Amino acid sequence: MVSNASTARPVTAAGARPATGQPAATGTRTSPSSPDPAAPADPAAPAIDVARLRVAIARLSRRLRKHELAGLTPTKLSALATVWQAGPLRLGDLAAAERIAPSTLTRLVSALEESGYVQRCAVPGDARASTLAITPQGREVLERIRQESTALLHESLLTLTEEQLTALAVALPALEQLAEAIPGHPEGR
Repeated sequence: MVSNASTARPVTAAGARPATGQPAATGTRTSPSSPDPAAPADPAAPAIDVARLRVAIARLSRRLRKHELAGLTPTKLSALATVWQAGPLRLGDLAAAERIAPSTLTRLVSALEESGYVQRCAVPGDARASTLAITPQGREVLERIRQESTALLHESLLTLTEEQLTALAVALPALEQLAEAIPGHPEGR
């Protein structure tokens, strides 16, 4: 169950799992599609501290983004990964995917080009349009960052107890689902 801090009434969250050895506390839920706080709660559902979960995910994410490769901010890294995953794409499509303004995208793409991570390619039949493609150097940088992040996370996992690792393994599908579909954001990001 998820506790809504504004009313201190529990709200049912399907499939939720409690943190091992952690006391239940209240959190916040800001999604407009949140269940009605006045709705009856399922007393069998485990309690989730939403605010605490958000902070833990944010801290872990920040730690995993601290990599040794200079010149790649989280925004640049995200754009580079999108170009790699989506294949060559138009600048407008990249701006939409990354949810950034075209003026910001122009500066970002210029920086990625200067670093040799992406290249602009002309669109046949449309002299005004271009697509953005990742270079071999860009792929190499992304792979090194992935390896560094994976190694850092692996080292962190070694500090957990077997019970904590089991709880994390059980929670992984729910975390993946949360990462893919955020209420109020149909794109999932």
